[in-house]
Amino acid sequence: MLKIQQLCIFLMFPFLLNACAKPYVYPLVPEKSVPQLHEDYALMDDGFRLPVRRWGNTVEQQAIVLAVHGLNDYGLGFQSTGEYLAAKGIGLLSYDQRGFGETTGHGYWHGSQRMVDDSRIMLSLIREQYPDKAIFLLGESMGGAVVLATLNETGRKISGVVLIAPAIWSRITMPWYQRALLWLAAHTVPAKELTGEGLDLMPSDNMDMLRALGRDPLVIKATRVDVLYGVTNLMDMTAEASSGFTQPSLILYGKHDQIVPRTPTCSWLQALPDAGSSKRVIIIYENGYHMLNRDLQAKKVLDDIADWIQKAISAEGTDFQHKKTVIDEQPNVSVKLSDFCKTTIDD
Repeated sequence: MLKIQQLCIFLMFPFLLNACAKPYVYPLVPEKSVPQLHEDYALMDDGFRLPVRRWGNTVEQQAIVLAVHGLNDYGLGFQSTGEYLAAKGIGLLSYDQRGFGETTGHGYWHGSQRMVDDSRIMLSLIREQYPDKAIFLLGESMGGAVVLATLNETGRKISGVVLIAPAIWSRITMPWYQRALLWLAAHTVPAKELTGEGLDLMPSDNMDMLRALGRDPLVIKATRVDVLYGVTNLMDMTAEASSGFTQPSLILYGKHDQIVPRTPTCSWLQALPDAGSSKRVIIIYENGYHMLNRDLQAKKVLDDIADWIQKAISAEGTDFQHKKTVIDEQPNVSVKLSDFCKTTIDD
């Protein structure tokens, strides 16, 4: 009997011979512009406009958070996070990444490096506009991958990083047949749209929030295969960039995350440079899903984010000694990383 791997090769071989399509990348704008940050949009170096949303009086806030959204989402997804942090004296600014929200080329992949360049430019613009503020980067899911790749290019000129269920599922952590099927699909049916129906994935336990997203016309409901291929390329960039990830950081992950798998997440967390540093805090939420800052226990998550940022601000200019640990103050809220990574099978 053929093994499953041999069967996959047998079935894919005719398609490999006929693969002729290419993953589509939305054309770059040839225009050259001076980057600018306005109240409700940012102009990139190629003239592309990214819608911007702000929470909090940034003049009075003690810190500014630049938030980068996940796949198929857009900047408004940070509304509850922005409102909560603003009440704690922390401003938040988010933007729609290319291909998402209200941007031109909605639903198409615009290139991994271009998305990282946008994040880098946004960070520079915020620094210029608020030179005396502590600046933090926050990335959710795919936005976490963008943030990690951005850090590799911008160095240490930020006060800290918050990652919510970062997308670190790169090709090196995938079985070979998943890599092969992704390549095959991207080079034969790149425009095919996938909805995820039938996969029985639960991104959050907050059903009301998920229904609201389903009604939002700016949230993408069907994803092109070549966009998924592009996201994987982005996660590969993140894997390469992680060796230099030493900035003060808060990394959050839910035990019930069904979007970013546990196995690559644990492998990445345990392989981080200076993983035992006092500058890094990792929290695994016992009752958490993928969309932690919008789950039913979002208040606990947002409290942890605000508390960590405020401690980082207080430690600015000193050796940041916020102890690396998993918060265990509330039973059934968080679990130890070592215990969590002993098994790769969700309960």
